[in-house]
Amino acid sequence: MSMNPKELHALLQDVAAGNISSEAAHAILLSREQGELKLDPLRLSRTNVGEVVYGQGKTLEQIRASLAELGEHHPVLATRISPQHGQELLRLFPHGCLWEEASLFCLGAELLADDPKAPHSDVVIVTAGSSDLPVAREALGTARFLSLSAHLVSDVGVAGLHRLQPHLETLRQARVIIAVAGMEGALPSVVGGLVKAPIIAVPTSTGYGANFAGLAPLLAMLNSCAPGVGVVNIDNGFGAAVLAKKILARNE
Repeated sequence: MSMNPKELHALLQDVAAGNISSEAAHAILLSREQGELKLDPLRLSRTNVGEVVYGQGKTLEQIRASLAELGEHHPVLATRISPQHGQELLRLFPHGCLWEEASLFCLGAELLADDPKAPHSDVVIVTAGSSDLPVAREALGTARFLSLSAHLVSDVGVAGLHRLQPHLETLRQARVIIAVAGMEGALPSVVGGLVKAPIIAVPTSTGYGANFAGLAPLLAMLNSCAPGVGVVNIDNGFGAAVLAKKILARNE
């Protein structure tokens, strides 16, 4: 496992005091970096967002070890957690928080489902259809994990554009909007013509064959005629929430 900041500081003090040679200290650092996991507990202090555990493709033990180590330094989030791994992690970490619908698990914080009584938020996540909800929930849970006030508005895509009208006040009060859409990916352009806030567009893999697993909405969002729209990768609700955090942090 990686060395925590206190251990690293103590080691550097020993080198400065002459209690240990630089060669010996180097050997200690190398020994702590052996194994499959090369964690980064100092990322939070460098970037304002700590290292997050990407769960897809990892074994339960790899996820557990990463959460345990990073959790000693700061609250830690794991994304793309399967239902089976989620239940096992909850057993291993009884004080952890699991949100199965968003495939998220965390230690040291809470993952709250959407509260319809609190519509005025810094970040509003808006989806074109209910099929986009897994990605939108990942964005919502990540945003709230990052201490952002966030609200979800779902199923207001262009196939029933009148459904967007009741939510315009909420959207216009938001400081950042995350627009999640599959199929043809038109929602960010529509919203971009109605609000002042920057829009983070998230293409999803929802759609029939010509959607090309999200490539069609990705290209549509990149070609948006509405200025002020930025695009993250396909199904990347996590990345959209982190970008919102960084945008808002620059204005604090």
